[in-house]
Amino acid sequence: MFRSFIFFFLSLTLFAAEDINGFWKTISDKDGSAQCIIAVYEYQGLRYGRIIGTFDDNGKMADNIYHPVKRAPGVVGEPPYSGLDIIWDLEDAGSKFKGRILDPEHGNVYKSELWLDGKNLIVRGKLLMFGRSQTWLPAVKADFPKDFKMPDLKKLIPSVPQTK
Repeated sequence: MFRSFIFFFLSLTLFAAEDINGFWKTISDKDGSAQCIIAVYEYQGLRYGRIIGTFDDNGKMADNIYHPVKRAPGVVGEPPYSGLDIIWDLEDAGSKFKGRILDPEHGNVYKSELWLDGKNLIVRGKLLMFGRSQTWLPAVKADFPKDFKMPDLKKLIPSVPQTK
């Protein structure tokens, strides 16, 4: 009986999704340029993703959570992109995390799946059986302005936006 319990517990940990918390750089499908940095964080057992900063055409962070500029036209009130939660309610579903993801430009919300592939994060938005995947790269120190204060992922509290 005890052996069965140990085996059951070990099998659960083997099938748990790998930790996706951290800072991720999104890349444009069109031209391969950096778009933004997303902080994926845990809150009350679920994962969320917040835009920390966006990049300009030269690959430098154009705005960030401390100095937001660009606006999200698909979200009620057109809040800044930086500081906006675009991923929410991600639950550990074994080898993936499943929840919701927002296209803040158009206001569309999709089912989402996120999982690690090596050191990269694969992010898939789905509508019915159709979907599109992106590969997000781990953000590195050079992606941030030199005096940028990294937010503490353990202190972030989600704020799910309303779409138009």
